[in-house]
This record gives sequence, structure tokens and C-alpha cells, in this order.
Amino acid sequence: MSRTVLRFVPHTIRHVPEGGVVYETFCATKPGECAETSGPKDDQAAAQNWCLRHTGRTGHDLFRRVVTDHARVTHDE
Repeated sequence: MSRTVLRFVPHTIRHVPEGGVVYETFCATKPGECAETSGPKDDQAAAQNWCLRHTGRTGHDLFRRVVTDHARVTHDE
């Protein structure tokens, strides 16, 4: 019978600023009917402005917002 030794190795995960942040909004007023989206934006204001324009055009007023960032896992020393 062989033995295995497991060792806990602490790691940390952190936001990586140089990876950037991506903002995207999706119309959620009429699921299944309206599938419009802002598309990925590098600027939060651009995604929010898309929502405002979409509401003005359609009257839809409920949106799902997704913010994506990049993270790096590093070994704690």
C-alpha cells in the first residue's frame, strides 16, 4: 500500500488592473421577447447610456448588468 502526503498551500486571488474590466447590460424587461444587449464595453458609462437609449426607444426599464474583471491566483509566501 502506498501513502500520499497532502500539503495545504495557501493561495490568494486578486483583481489584475492591467486586465481591465468589461461592462455589459442585457434587457430583462421581456425575457424571451427582447434579447437586446449593449455588447461588451470598456466603459461603464457607455453600457449605462445604452440602457437609457434602449428605454427611450422601447419603454423597457429592467436590465441585467454584468461586470467582468480579470484575476490572478498567486502562491502565498
